[in-house]
This record gives sequence, C-alpha cells and structure tokens, in this order.
Amino acid sequence: MTTTAPAAQRVTYREVFAEPRFRLLLLTRSLAIGADTLRTVALSMLIFAVTGSPLLAAVTYGVAFLPQAIGGTLLGALADRVRPRPLITAGYGLEATTAAVLALAGLPAGASLALVAGIATLTPVFGGASSRLIAEALDGDAYVLGRSLANIAASASQLLGLAAGGAAVAALGARHALLVTAACHLAAAAAVRVRLPGLPATAKPPGQLPASVLRQSWTVNRQLITDPAVRILLLATWLPPAFLAAAESLIVPYAAQHRFPASSPGLLLACVPVGMIAGDFAAGRLLRPATRERLTIPLMMLAGLPLLAFAAGPPLPAAAGLLAVTGIGPAYILGIQRRFLDAVPPLVLGQAFGLLSTGLMTFQGAGPALFGAVAQTTSPGPAMALAGAAIIMTALGLLPALRTVTVPDADRPGPRRGAAGARRARARQRRSGDHPCVTAATQVLPVPGLRK
Repeated sequence: MTTTAPAAQRVTYREVFAEPRFRLLLLTRSLAIGADTLRTVALSMLIFAVTGSPLLAAVTYGVAFLPQAIGGTLLGALADRVRPRPLITAGYGLEATTAAVLALAGLPAGASLALVAGIATLTPVFGGASSRLIAEALDGDAYVLGRSLANIAASASQLLGLAAGGAAVAALGARHALLVTAACHLAAAAAVRVRLPGLPATAKPPGQLPASVLRQSWTVNRQLITDPAVRILLLATWLPPAFLAAAESLIVPYAAQHRFPASSPGLLLACVPVGMIAGDFAAGRLLRPATRERLTIPLMMLAGLPLLAFAAGPPLPAAAGLLAVTGIGPAYILGIQRRFLDAVPPLVLGQAFGLLSTGLMTFQGAGPALFGAVAQTTSPGPAMALAGAAIIMTALGLLPALRTVTVPDADRPGPRRGAAGARRARARQRRSGDHPCVTAATQVLPVPGLRK
C-alpha cells in the first residue's frame, strides 16, 4: 500500500498515519529515540558517579554525533544495497546489545564511550534505509506530513526520555535504567522483524556488478554534494540546526550566570522541543504545501531572531518564551522535504537520506564546540545571540539559491500524472535499467541525473 498525494493537494495526519509501513517505522523509531535519550542520561550519570569527571559526563551527550560522519561517508551505500527488514532489525538489535553491555559488563568510562561511538558509525545506514522506505510509501504532501509527524514524535520522545531519565535512574539505578533501554530497542527490533514486509533492496539492472560499498558510498556522496540543487537543500537542513544546537548547549551556563533556580535549566531545555512540536503541527496541519515552501526562509529566520535578545540577558520567564518561539522555526524543514526528495535520484535515495542525517549530526556536534569557545571569551548570552545571528545570515544567504531549486523535468509530476505517476515512471526506469543513477550505483560513474 502506498499513500499518494500530488504536491499541491493537502492530506491529513490521519491519512498518513493509516499507512501501515509508515506507522510501524514511526512508532519503532519513536520508541528507539526515547530509549536513546534515556540511555544517554543513565550513562552520563553512571560515568560521573564512577569517575567524578564533569568533562566525561558531558562528552557522553555528544559522543554519538561525530562518528556518524565516518559511517555515512564510507558505508552509506548499504542503505540501498541491503534488504531493509534485516538491516533495520539488526540496527535496533545492536543498540539493544550495546545498552546491555553497558549495564552488565562494568566497562571503564573510555571503553563505554568508545562502544557508543562505534555503534553510532552505523546509524546513518539504518536511518537511511528507514527513510527510504518512508519515501517509497508516501508521496507528495503525504510525504511532507509524514516527516512532520516524525519530527513531532521525535521531539515528544526526547522530552519523555529526558523526563523519565532522571526518574528511572533514581528509582532503578543507572545500570537497571540501561537495561530498560535495551528492552525498548529489543522491542523495536522484534516489531520490525515481525511486521515489516520482506521488501527488496534497491533494484539493480541484470548483468552489471555493483561497485564496492566503500567506493560507491564515497563517489555517490561526492556527486550528491557537488550537485547544486542537492547541495543547497543539504546546507539548508544542516546549518540552522547546528547553530540552534549551539545556543541550546549554552542554556545551562546561561542559567547559572544569571542565578536562576536549580530547576530552571531543565525547564529552559524543554522549551525548544515544545516549540518544535507546536511549529511542526501548525505547519503540517494548517498550511498548504505551497505556503510551506514560501515560508521556508521566514521560518528559518524565526529560529534565529528570538536568540538575539539573549545579548540583553532576559530573565527566566522571558528566556523560556524566547526559546519556545525559537523552537517553532525549525518547521521550515517541511518546506524543503519534498524538494529534496524530488532532487535525489531514486536509486541512491537511502544513501542520500543517510548523508542528510550524517551532516545534520556532525554539524550539531560541531556547533556547540564552536560557540562554547566563543562563550569562553564573552559570556553565554552574547554567544547565544551570535548563534541566532548566524541562523539569520544563513537564511539570507540561502534565499537566492532556494528560489532557483527546481524539480528535474524527468521527475516533475505533470498536471494529470501527479506524484504517483511520477514515481511509477521512475520505477519503470529502475526496472529497465535506464534510470541515470543505475550507472552510478553499479559502476560508480558520473550520475547524469545529478546536475553539475
């Protein structure tokens, strides 16, 4: 079953959630995100209790970011070349095993962090395969609404994981809390194994041998990044969240500098995901598809404008309100989701989503380090304002290029054919071996479907 909707036609969350494949992937991923958040909280508290090192406890929160750049760069092709059911099941199974080892093996702090980092290198592969299945199950505005639901569920899962993390550790202890995360990942793996159909990997034409995984991953990533349309959409997805993550990373020192109550950092940290939930819901439910795309730059700027006020040191209520408004801004991503899907050749869709996730995690890991250094020379408030200014400058810099991003003529739905017809045409190209990406995915030659 595939839920289709032309890009200009509005659909509802209920219609999108009714698609079985999407519903399964959404629910299992939400469970895994909540478990990941709980694991991070529990492991951080465990490492701090064992070592007494605030640095190692803080590193726990970002240790899974940078390694994804390695996995996405060198292994991204696996998202298209391996059957998705065993691949995604293995991903959740590895996460469950990792949490169990952290809980039971009594590893030193360095070994625990290395284990988390090692598993993180595979995250773009599993995530890319899941995103490819969602893109194949949902078309047009249904796909955009699906991404909106995924964003809302991810933010809600993170909030729940943060809220439950401290309580779980207090009630069960850090090691038993880690076993809870292992059980959650194991449940996600079982659900995917039992409920997801045995779908094939991306089709390859007969008579052609695929290139090595490393060669294909590196070459296709390079071609995606050097394609002007894809590159602009990648930068629009990567840069503003990196600056927003930098501002969030300074909330705790900002609260300490202004002597807010001890409970205030948790409140302020929760304001951004609350704003994200509200923004994604409003943009997905109330705005028409064309309106979302027109509001891409204004919403991007909304993510940065409230942060400018932190240069003046707003008090706690004002700071909470400003951060909640800032959280609305990332809804701009809904305005570029369909354009990214249409700009990427179908044969490398899983790898493209893996690259998207890899860059997002890498930049979000680098942003806090960069602006943390700025805060060392100034103070948290001005550094947060500078992060907001960086978001605004990024939006203004991307404005001309985003206006020129168009859908390739071969993939653009016609007035009668619609998005479903466009996807059927691309499927015929894949089966016949005539799609321009077939050569890149098998022999790793330049991809005609990517404009230089």
